Amino acid sequence: MRIFLIITIIAAMAVMAGCGSSRKPRTAPAEPAPAAPPDAPAPAESYPEVAPFGNAALAGKPGEEEAATPHVWDFRDATTWLLGDINRGMLLNRPHSEWFLDGYQEYQPDPTFMSELVEQETDDLTITIVLGTWCPDSRREVPRFMKIVDLWGFPRDKIRFIGVDINKIAPLADYKELGIERVPTFIFYENYSEKGRIIEVPVTSLEQDTRNILTGK
Repeated sequence: MRIFLIITIIAAMAVMAGCGSSRKPRTAPAEPAPAAPPDAPAPAESYPEVAPFGNAALAGKPGEEEAATPHVWDFRDATTWLLGDINRGMLLNRPHSEWFLDGYQEYQPDPTFMSELVEQETDDLTITIVLGTWCPDSRREVPRFMKIVDLWGFPRDKIRFIGVDINKIAPLADYKELGIERVPTFIFYENYSEKGRIIEVPVTSLEQDTRNILTGK
């Protein structure tokens, strides 16, 4: 009986020892990953803060440093010239809008002479402007003069624009009688008779020369 009890105890110890050596440690079950918000981009759609070839590569749009270089116009090219009777609206189209708008906005006429011009009657006055869009003097003075007439309040429909080529010729029947030698030329008429003109550059300033012509000073 004693021998049988001893054998039973030894067998039980052997079973317990074997289970302990072969048992793997238990681990807690992994928690499921939290679901992404519905409006969040998928990982493949997320963009890094800095792209390897510049931020423009992220969205396919040019960055500030990669903006296109503005086109430089050659106004000596005859394809850019405006010839014959033209209008102010043509100067507001590219490529001429670039120089016209810049010159117009930057010019500040002398308020002393502008106050005198405002007092001038315009009913009997007309103005003819002869210019060459290829001419640097025309591209400088014409926008300035238009700033003056706008502040003056001179009617736009009483201003005639004539564009000439590099030989100062315009394809108009009545052009020759104007006697144009240099451009720009601003011709002032009163009751259709010439009262005076500003040729190429003003003697003093455009606003003062205009005042002088109209007042006879």
